[in-house]
Amino acid sequence: MSRIDQIFQQRLQVINIGAAKFKEDLDLQNIDSIQYDWRPPAGGNPQLIEALDWLQNHEQIEMANQEAIKRIKDAHPYLVDIEPAVKVIPGMHAKKILHSGPPITWENMCGPAKGAIIGALIYEGLADNEQEAARLAESGEIEFAPANEHSAVGPMAGIISPSMPVHVVENRTHGNKAYCTVNEGLGKVLRFGANSEDVITRLKWIETVFAPALKAALQQSNGIDLKSITSQALHMGDECHNRNKASTSLFYREIIDYFLQTDLDKSDLRQVIEFIKNNEHYYLNLSMPACKSALDAAHGIPYSTVVTTMARNGVEFGIRVSGLDQKTWFTAPANFVKGLFFPGYSEADAAPDLGDSTITETMGIGGFAMGGSPAIVQFVGGEVEDAIDYSEQMYQITVGENSNYSIPALNFRGGAYGIDIRKVVDTNILPVINTGMAHKEAGIGQVGAGIVHPPFACFEQALLTFAAKYRGEQNE
Repeated sequence: MSRIDQIFQQRLQVINIGAAKFKEDLDLQNIDSIQYDWRPPAGGNPQLIEALDWLQNHEQIEMANQEAIKRIKDAHPYLVDIEPAVKVIPGMHAKKILHSGPPITWENMCGPAKGAIIGALIYEGLADNEQEAARLAESGEIEFAPANEHSAVGPMAGIISPSMPVHVVENRTHGNKAYCTVNEGLGKVLRFGANSEDVITRLKWIETVFAPALKAALQQSNGIDLKSITSQALHMGDECHNRNKASTSLFYREIIDYFLQTDLDKSDLRQVIEFIKNNEHYYLNLSMPACKSALDAAHGIPYSTVVTTMARNGVEFGIRVSGLDQKTWFTAPANFVKGLFFPGYSEADAAPDLGDSTITETMGIGGFAMGGSPAIVQFVGGEVEDAIDYSEQMYQITVGENSNYSIPALNFRGGAYGIDIRKVVDTNILPVINTGMAHKEAGIGQVGAGIVHPPFACFEQALLTFAAKYRGEQNE
C-alpha cells in the first residue's frame, strides 16, 4: 500500500485556520478539528502594514517604551488629602464641569452624563431645578472638559464640579498628583445620572461632614500607601475595578486609627466610619487616581507607543498615547457591554460603554487582572477559565510585566502592562475591560455588568498618526 493510500485510510485530525465556516462543516461530519482564529496582521490593511513595518524593531521606540513602563512601575501613589475640586484641580473654575471620556459637547452627551450635570448644577446652587439646570448647560455659560485632561478621573458619567471634594493622590516618585471624587455608594447616585433631592443631600453630606473628617484623619498620617493596598488586594481576589471588597477593607484598616486620633464629634465619626465600611466600592475612587498618577508620569515620552489613557463618555471611546500630544485623542463610537443584566433589564436598556474607570485596565489591573479574581465572573459573566485566558492574552499586546501587581493564579506572574498600539494593530487583539452597564436614561442606575473592548479604529488612527509624526520628523 502506498504512503498516500495509508494517509487516506487514517482518521483525519484537522487544524482549520481562518474562516470558522469550514470547521462547522467538519463538525457536521464528526471529524475532529481545532479552530485557529487567524487574521492577517493589521487586518490586511496595506496602509497599516506599511506603518507597522516602519515602527517594528525601532530602537528609539523600544527605548522610549522601556522608559514609559519603568515610570509606571516605579510610581508610588499615596492618598494625602481631600479638597474641593476648584482648589486643587489645575484649570478648574466656578463654571467648569469635568466629565468622563474624550471631549464632547452638551448636545451630544448621553442620558446619564446630562442627568449628572443637571444634578451638579443644582448641587452648586447655579440652578434651582432640572429645567433651569438644563437651560444653563445648553446656554454656553458652562465649560465642559474631559477630567483626564486635568489630572483627574471619574467613574461612569465622571462628573466633577467645583465644590465637590476630591481625593488628592500624590505620586511620590515623580511628584505629580491626580484627583477623583468620593464614591457615593450604590443605588440612585450622581455618577449614573440621578439628581433627586436625596442624591444632592448625600453629596452635601460628603462635602460638609465626610470630607472634613477624612481631611482631619489624613493630617494624622503620612499619607495612605495605595500601591501597597492594590498589590495586597490583587492577592486577595480583587482586580480593583469592579471588585474592591478586599481593597476597601484594607483601606478601612489603614484609615480607622487616624479617624480615632481626631477630635471629631462622636456622631459624625460614626457616620463617616460606617460610610466607608458599608460601601465596598469605596476603593474604586482611590484605585482610579492611583492609576492615573502613574500613567500621567509616563505621558509625553517622545517615540513611546504606550497607551496612557483609555476612557469613554457613553458616546465615544477615546485613547491617548505617550509619544503624542496630550490633547490628541483617537476616538470611535463606544461599544455596548456584553454580559449579565440585572432582573428586568436587557440590552435595549443599556447605554454604550461609559466612564474613566478604564484607567485601571490602562494601568494593567481591572480586566487585565481578572485571572486573579475568580469571583468577578459571577458579576460580569463567563467562566473562571475565561478570566484566566483574558489575563494571559494581554501579554501579547503589552510591553512588560509588572511584578508589583502579580497574579497568583498565573503562578504570581507580573501582570501585563504598557499597552502598545503597534502590538494591538499587529495581533488584532484588543484590550479587555470589565465594567458596569449604565441605563441609557438618566438616574435609573446600573443595569448589569460585563466585558467590553475598545473600538479597533482608535488604535488604527493612533498608529497612522504616530507613524506620520515621527517619520516626518526624521525626514526634516
